[in-house]
Amino acid sequence: MTNSNVEQNRSGNKIVEMTCIVCPIGCHLKVEVDENGRFVSVTGNRCPRGAEYAKQEVTDPRRVLPTSVKVIGGELPLVSVRTEKPIPKKLIFEAMKVIKSIQVEAPVKRGQIILENLLNTGVNLIATRTVKRIEEVEKNAKSWRDGAAI
Repeated sequence: MTNSNVEQNRSGNKIVEMTCIVCPIGCHLKVEVDENGRFVSVTGNRCPRGAEYAKQEVTDPRRVLPTSVKVIGGELPLVSVRTEKPIPKKLIFEAMKVIKSIQVEAPVKRGQIILENLLNTGVNLIATRTVKRIEEVEKNAKSWRDGAAI
């Protein structure tokens, strides 16, 4: 949440100000939340997606988690990964502990599921790039040096 200010209105509800990050417009939102933290209303949004973002952000903020995983026998030591969908923001540190312990064998294909159902969220962790086996890369380099077609 990119909130810059929290105020209280006459009814005792909190007014949270934030900038919507759904699109490049960056609407300035004012979100009313009751004393129990429940969403009441939003103003300042120019589209329904902004209203949905505001509601999600004050009740259950979520984020796509991009990071990397260790690769064994790969042309690169790490492969970039991300969650397929946003996960609850409160689980990000726990998710990073799990992801830190993962090692995968090369080759890794872009879009490959690295871990299913991360922390029982129903969200998979997927590779965002391809990492070839080091032997395959060396073989292709030798072929290229020898003038053979790859």
